[in-house]
Amino acid sequence: MELVHLTLEQGHELAMRCLLVSGCDRENATAVAQRMIQAEGDKCHSHGLFRLPWYCHAVKSGRANGKARPRIEQLAPAVIRVDGDNGFAPLGQTLGHPALVACARQNGIASLALVNMFHIAAMWPEVEALAIDGLCAFAFTASYPYMAPAGGKTPLYGTNPMGFAWPRQDQPPLVFDQASSAMARGEIEICARDGRSVPETAGVGPDGKPTTEPNEVLAGAQLGFGGYKGASLALMIELLAGALIGDFLSFESLADDAGMAGPPKGGEFMIAIDPAKHGDPHGFLQRGERLFSAILAQQGTRLPSSRRFTNRVVTAQHGFHIPQRLYQQIMALQ
Repeated sequence: MELVHLTLEQGHELAMRCLLVSGCDRENATAVAQRMIQAEGDKCHSHGLFRLPWYCHAVKSGRANGKARPRIEQLAPAVIRVDGDNGFAPLGQTLGHPALVACARQNGIASLALVNMFHIAAMWPEVEALAIDGLCAFAFTASYPYMAPAGGKTPLYGTNPMGFAWPRQDQPPLVFDQASSAMARGEIEICARDGRSVPETAGVGPDGKPTTEPNEVLAGAQLGFGGYKGASLALMIELLAGALIGDFLSFESLADDAGMAGPPKGGEFMIAIDPAKHGDPHGFLQRGERLFSAILAQQGTRLPSSRRFTNRVVTAQHGFHIPQRLYQQIMALQ
């Protein structure tokens, strides 16, 4: 497969040009472009420039508001709500971050409901940012109905990712971001694009039978990781990121799209916890490190996100690659 090399700066500028031409203002374009380039910097290509055509199509079609002005409201002493004004999630997350940090430090724990916005970005940046500020953080969001419930064969849940971050002293935080499904949707789409197979556990075809053909899974239904356990987590996230905060369930989001093939619109639910206010104000970091050391003492282990932080160093110096076909698609957006 022919590849095109880009520096992180070139990738950011390319994304900015496409987003601005498509109808985003600079504030919205900057938030989205930064999020995609964060993903490319971490070598998570399924959330990098691979997403740019989807963002641009959503604005050009009028489905997403490229000039959104998110509004922040405090609903209770420990509850913040951000209405995304029908825009993309990265801007709402950026604007809601300081309010959530302040609220968590004041109360020991706080939640943030992000509503009326589109989610197609990776989830680790928002929880990582909270951990850098010394907080333990969770994030949950739904998507379109891609995944069947346990025992079923018809898509009902989103891939419904969750993010978690834990602060560390004098080094990057521990962070993970994973789907409730056995594979993220974008990973399956990239396998389909590149002509690669997927594990048989990834999903079933339209006939309900397991398959390793990614296009069959995309036409059928994805499966939860660990069978019913992943499906149960997807169910939980539907309730937290939809029912709890008054936003779409996954199948409601698809109905709202009405065939426009835009990105999923819905909610995100975040929880931030100040560990210093939960019983061990001076020792929680050291106790966390004791656990991490015990993990790493076993041969073959690594901490979640360690590879991601290594990738950042490499891509900052050497850039990254995208397929020639994607590059041509992006160039046509300008």
